[in-house]
Amino acid sequence: MKKVKIGLLFGGKSGEHQVSIKSAQAIAKGLSTGNNAEKYEIIPIYIQPSGIWLGGDTAREVLNTGIAEDSDSISTPPWNFPLECSQIQVWFPVLHGPNGEDGTVQGLLTLMQVPFVGSGVLGSAVGMDKIAMKSAFAQVNLPQVDYLAVSREEILSGACGFPKLCDKIDEKLGYPCFVKPANLGSSVGISKAKTRAELEKALDEAANLDRRVIVEAGVKAREVECAVLGNDNPKASVIGEITYNADFYDYETKYTDGKANLIIPADIPSHIATKIQEMSLKAFQAVDARGLSRVDFFYIPETEEVFINEINTLPGFTALSMYPQLWEASGVSFPDLVDKLVTLAISN
Repeated sequence: MKKVKIGLLFGGKSGEHQVSIKSAQAIAKGLSTGNNAEKYEIIPIYIQPSGIWLGGDTAREVLNTGIAEDSDSISTPPWNFPLECSQIQVWFPVLHGPNGEDGTVQGLLTLMQVPFVGSGVLGSAVGMDKIAMKSAFAQVNLPQVDYLAVSREEILSGACGFPKLCDKIDEKLGYPCFVKPANLGSSVGISKAKTRAELEKALDEAANLDRRVIVEAGVKAREVECAVLGNDNPKASVIGEITYNADFYDYETKYTDGKANLIIPADIPSHIATKIQEMSLKAFQAVDARGLSRVDFFYIPETEEVFINEINTLPGFTALSMYPQLWEASGVSFPDLVDKLVTLAISN
């Protein structure tokens, strides 16, 4: 039996470049373990931070060492693809954040007419944009914390408009509140504002990162997550909980070993776990996701309220990542998980 050639696409032009490399290393190991070694041939394709696509020895070296490479001596245009791309039978994109998780690469792969793991253009784009995502959730009546969507223009409106914007946020959301760029993943650019001065600073910082910004009311709750796997008939995993010694679950806390703890399965009532699983599947279908997603929630034990926070259509696959650990606890090993994802891509 001939091996299926898997194009492992990693790196990328985003702030999550290094996380992508770590995820790709784990996936490469999973695709090379047990029966997978007889089924798949991995063709690594590395996208430099500058956007240049590289294959061959360079891509393999980055995958093996985990060290990013961005040589100024390479003058290849970003739209020139390595020769190996023509051999690829299934793409496995492991690109987190903008220029990879937002529908851009998914559109390119669709035009290539080659199957690929994960959501298509619509699911990726809606899942990446926090404002569009929340609108999709609202359409299917998924409960959410109060929030306001604001534009860069409003934030940079000066003395005429900016104070009024802050007054509006004060009145509707209060403190603490969270200010987030709409289109950055892995908690990049998120600030927690406890005062008016911190709010003003957070809005300015977010506007420097994105032209669309979302501000959410803070809530005292436990943070729980559920993994989804499948296409038209998706399944939900057991529920996991994140605890951490930080003011909130920021980028450093998320990706620094020892700063966050994953409790799997979460110690929550069974009916709450079932509710979260049902909401996860509803969210998955609301944004038209496919293949995989991780859905994040706030759970308030005192009132048994559950609020959906967000969906991540290309969650991390590093050793610290919740998604593969949730499926491990649900009886799906890492090698079986990546094998299933490839199968879903082919059958979609």
